[in-house]
Amino acid sequence: MSKHHKIPTSIEKRVKTALSYYPQLDNINIEFKLKKNIKKSTMQARPTFDSFFKSKKKRKFLILISKNFKIAGKDFSTLDIPDDIFIGWIGHELGHIMDYQHRNRLNLIWFGLKYLFSDNHIVEAERAADRFAVEHNMEKYILKTKNFILNHADITKKYKERIKRYYLSPEEIMQLIEKRDKLISENVV
Repeated sequence: MSKHHKIPTSIEKRVKTALSYYPQLDNINIEFKLKKNIKKSTMQARPTFDSFFKSKKKRKFLILISKNFKIAGKDFSTLDIPDDIFIGWIGHELGHIMDYQHRNRLNLIWFGLKYLFSDNHIVEAERAADRFAVEHNMEKYILKTKNFILNHADITKKYKERIKRYYLSPEEIMQLIEKRDKLISENVV
């Protein structure tokens, strides 16, 4: 395990699996933290507050993981969801960190403000995180996570609509995979 990653023991194996797809993050300070509840979210990636005042190389990131989430009014433990789905969720959050780490200070602040106040920017940011995950060969996990949410009978229509609006659809992910694989095969030949 990287000395730059702080991971609770209860999720260590699954987080390490997701991190293995992002070797560029080996030397990036990331703390994974379980929280009782996160408003409107199951997981959330963000730079730490003090990172806004540090150089890109010294930034620290935090991935908050809600211990519980609700489906149709029932509480479920995040720790009890199947491994592949949990790994997919973490892979998406790591996609956010890939996006954040190369932004300069002002751009990062502007990005955060737009995320708070612009619905269109949320769409852009969430789709970018999905793209990073697919670019890092995590599509198996991302697709399982999407299908878990979109096909779960107990998940409310409202939450499913939110997922459809803000994130890449399974069909869009398949198109990205085809495009990526085509580029790879063209570069090999």
